[in-house]
Amino acid sequence: MNYTREHALRLIDRYFPEGHAARPYYLTHVEAVSQAALLILKKNPHLKVLENQVVVMALLHDIGIVKVHAPEIGCLGEYPYICHGFLGREILEKEGLDEIAPICERHTGVGITVQDIENQKLPLPHRDMVPLTLEERVICYADKFFSKSSKPLNRPKDFEKIIKGLGKYGLDKPAKFLKMAEEFGFDYIYSHFKVDAEK
Repeated sequence: MNYTREHALRLIDRYFPEGHAARPYYLTHVEAVSQAALLILKKNPHLKVLENQVVVMALLHDIGIVKVHAPEIGCLGEYPYICHGFLGREILEKEGLDEIAPICERHTGVGITVQDIENQKLPLPHRDMVPLTLEERVICYADKFFSKSSKPLNRPKDFEKIIKGLGKYGLDKPAKFLKMAEEFGFDYIYSHFKVDAEK
């Protein structure tokens, strides 16, 4: 399927229409992740990925937040935030985007395993939710630099804070992130968004 940015934005408009309290949080976050993902591809030209698909995945990876209860970012659904991944996958599959739908549940943290779900008693389907494709790994990595609670929303989180935050979800999580950082690099992400913020 030929995925386009325009298609993704139409879906966002459907689930987060003008006036939806979460729309500004959503759009700012996913645009930042999209920019970071494109930077990763630009700085790593050896990566053989589908650029259009990466952009669409970046724009839609968090669509499931529309169903969670997170009033601080305008989401008034009934599910805990941790559920936004599999809920987003269900939304994209319903929309016929089966090929990219898994990114919704595979981007959380550096991936959630069945063992994580059982050990932490997470309210999630019992299956591995870890990035498998290169496109998924790029989105997962790019997403770690941004939080919907950051001010401003498109300012990358401090690198050490990312590592510390991931450590709460298991001793293996920071190591997995650092492996991605070694593979993709990261200084250029901070440089780009600092310049952007100064414009």
